[in-house]
Amino acid sequence: MYNKTVLDHFQNPRNLSEMKNFDARGMGASPVCGDVMTLFLKFDGSHIQDATYKTMGCGAAIASGSVLTELLKGKTLEDAQKVTPESVLDALGGLPKIKLHCPDLAIEALQSALRDFSQKHSTPR
Repeated sequence: MYNKTVLDHFQNPRNLSEMKNFDARGMGASPVCGDVMTLFLKFDGSHIQDATYKTMGCGAAIASGSVLTELLKGKTLEDAQKVTPESVLDALGGLPKIKLHCPDLAIEALQSALRDFSQKHSTPR
């Protein structure tokens, strides 16, 4: 059902932890299956220095969060905004049709975290 990349990220998830001193936190929830993901980001200037996540979800959700955090490290805020569900899906090498909502969940958490960061670091008008 899952390819080797997905299985590797599910069985050996990268960055699966709750970051303590984060600069941004975002959450996503899937209406399809009830999975939930929280993404934590630490910035070094305009670059993402570290990304971690926590999830209550299936193997595909765990793998999607794992791949997303790997994709984000070192990216600028602008580049992080361009990461899509398709980016996650491509990095995973594909998912079964019934699991295509998992990359959406990861990106929802990312977009929420990026909004959180922008709100905290926007200049007052």
